Amino acid sequence: MARLNPVDLFDVRSLLTDEEQMIQDVVARFVDERALPLMGEAFDRGRFPSELIPEIAELGLLGSSLEGYGCAGLNAVSYGLICQELERGDSGLRSFASVQSSLCMYPIHAYGSEQQKQRWLPGMAAGEVIGCFGLTEAHGGSDPAAMKTHAKRDGDDWIINGSKMWITNGNIADIAIVWAITDNGITGFVIETDMAGFEAQEIHSKMSLRASVTSGLFFDNVRVPDSNRLAGVTGLKGPLGCLTQARYGITWGPIGAAIACLNEVLDYTANRNLFGRPLAANQAIQIRLADMARRITGAQLLSLQLGRLKDSGKMMPQQVSVAKWNNARMALDIARDCRDILGGAGITTEYAAIRHMLNLESVITYEGTETVHQLVIGRELTGINAF
Repeated sequence: MARLNPVDLFDVRSLLTDEEQMIQDVVARFVDERALPLMGEAFDRGRFPSELIPEIAELGLLGSSLEGYGCAGLNAVSYGLICQELERGDSGLRSFASVQSSLCMYPIHAYGSEQQKQRWLPGMAAGEVIGCFGLTEAHGGSDPAAMKTHAKRDGDDWIINGSKMWITNGNIADIAIVWAITDNGITGFVIETDMAGFEAQEIHSKMSLRASVTSGLFFDNVRVPDSNRLAGVTGLKGPLGCLTQARYGITWGPIGAAIACLNEVLDYTANRNLFGRPLAANQAIQIRLADMARRITGAQLLSLQLGRLKDSGKMMPQQVSVAKWNNARMALDIARDCRDILGGAGITTEYAAIRHMLNLESVITYEGTETVHQLVIGRELTGINAF
């Protein structure tokens, strides 16, 4: 009798189109052959493997769901599968691609002028121009409306002052999509990182997302021409629209991390002998493994349906909140349990579980904490805002 795929109990892959399967396979091969051999060392040393950027771009993974300007124009499910496979390698890889694609290229594509699109998007798709997204501030956290960064008009320019915190790609970025308060409301600007008064300071001593660049951004009378203003949107709906795009990808990413952890522990328990039999022969281990596979299956189905809704133009931000909350929690719980099953060996980066576990502590926090997404759904159920 044929056995089920332990990381795809409901044969979700059969629900993918031929093109979607091909895209997943291409990214999976890249992760297996090029990324995974580097990730343990990169995490240990606290460095982002920037040598992979040209290959990531060559595969068409940057801005993959955008049309034109050198972008691949893939559907939402394909973008989700890209995120899943990249995060199977490491959350830092998926974060890089997610920020570049959903938080930087998307707002230029959605809110920018044709001149801005022509100027920046082709280079970003090619990995030649790297972006970062400046919304979060140290005092604000989950309340972006409390931002203090401000921009004041000065003739044909804007003068920007303030700071942003926890910014992925900050110290490797060529441009920063920065949101600031103006007299007309919250507005986005494309700040070129070589502009006078701009400074990025890398955040060190991290125990999570170590294979990712995280920075603070500081603006001291940065003069930005009005031609760098994203004129197509005003107010919080601008940055929140970007976050919806990124959160969608994040619903897929943790599935990859969970799959990596389960595959690793399946192999370990099959080959680790204790008290005269494989560890996998213990009921307690089998129950834990079965629960992991069950939870991964639920997350796969959730994200696939979310992707189909997105591709049909029916996806709602509240649905993204359900999937981000569920899938990040699922993956973190599985990574922790896998680390425990690995015993003492599980605390080293010889195995992937602790690396994924530590990374997922960030994933469950950024782009809406678990509590924020719970309250989004609570508001949807009751009609009462409890923030």
